[in-house]
Amino acid sequence: MKQLLVAIASLVLLFTMAGVALAADGSGDESPRVRLAVNDDVVVASGETADAVIVVNGNAQIDGTVKTVFVANGDATAGSGSSLEQLVVINGSADVASGATVSKGISQLNSTVNIAPGAQVSGDVHDLTADAAAFGLFIGAAGLLLWFGAAIAMLLLGLLIAGLAARQLRMAGGLISREPVKVVLLGIAGWLVPPLIAVVAFITVIGIPAALGILFVLWPAIAFAGYLVAAVWIGEWLLGRMRSTAPEAPRPYLATVVGLVVVFLLGFIPFATAIISLFGLGAVLLAGWRTLVGTPIQPETAPPQPTPAM
Repeated sequence: MKQLLVAIASLVLLFTMAGVALAADGSGDESPRVRLAVNDDVVVASGETADAVIVVNGNAQIDGTVKTVFVANGDATAGSGSSLEQLVVINGSADVASGATVSKGISQLNSTVNIAPGAQVSGDVHDLTADAAAFGLFIGAAGLLLWFGAAIAMLLLGLLIAGLAARQLRMAGGLISREPVKVVLLGIAGWLVPPLIAVVAFITVIGIPAALGILFVLWPAIAFAGYLVAAVWIGEWLLGRMRSTAPEAPRPYLATVVGLVVVFLLGFIPFATAIISLFGLGAVLLAGWRTLVGTPIQPETAPPQPTPAM
């Protein structure tokens, strides 16, 4: 849990410091206004100034004047005579020497802070654990709401397609039952071939729009159609096991709801969604090809015909 909090706080504070770095102006000082290092150390010598020092997987030695110092997975040292406004240390240590000044306090997470006698540090040392936990809770709640909203949107879209294309859904779903091997092989091809085509198309300037259309429009649309076909097929299979002599509905609304709910729940099992989508994608591609070449496709079960009035 502590490592998770460290990671969350590091990311949040790193993005915050990066925003400070981007906003910092490059007014005519010779010293860089922003010092950024990853897997390396930063030294701000006496007489040098900077708006921000950001170090990840390294150490910061500050002997000059810096507004904000952020160190993740490393040590920050404020030498004698240095002047800092704010010092933030994640998963490391902060050492403030005698004669150093930190005017806006020190913040730490999973770190040790050593303040020598004679150092001037305003305020208390702030522990970021509670802040990181609150942010993690917020991100988790936001992610859950986003997932729930996406599920509702997908359900509504599925019901719309079930109303407009019930026959096509059932025809593609019937292929999963009757020709599973072909469906799986085409599903694998549907995963692998479009990215390869897009990569080849990217080689030429003329092909770039086509590649973008394949990757961000055509491929996701076919993948969603396959996901929906597989969900409706699962829903109708389950309803068929529970149905006795009741006729099948002309539109698979109930099967869509049942199938999508089941698929959502199965999504918590590793690789379950991928396998379901594989079958659905293959069924859509096979049905599309046979429609293109004019091969008749029969739905797995035909919807009931209305009884003539006597």
